Amino acid sequence: MTIRTAIREKEEGTITTTFDMTVLNDLNRFHLVLDVINRLPQLGANGAKLKQMVQDKLIEHNQYINKHGQDMPEIRNWKWNG
Repeated sequence: MTIRTAIREKEEGTITTTFDMTVLNDLNRFHLVLDVINRLPQLGANGAKLKQMVQDKLIEHNQYINKHGQDMPEIRNWKWNG
């Protein structure tokens, strides 16, 4: 358990991860995509569809972390291949 996790548990009675902290602060890949979509109205229906997919993924993330206390496998197992 990290200090951030301990602080969050004390404040809200929940467990979090480093990635979840970025979600809580809107500093993650999902919020970045939402920000881009919001700045490009010319994306139209395609942007709206992607925005809904990203919002659904944020809901899924929240439900998963609340149930399992860890990141979803697609987050947990992600590797940079650059």
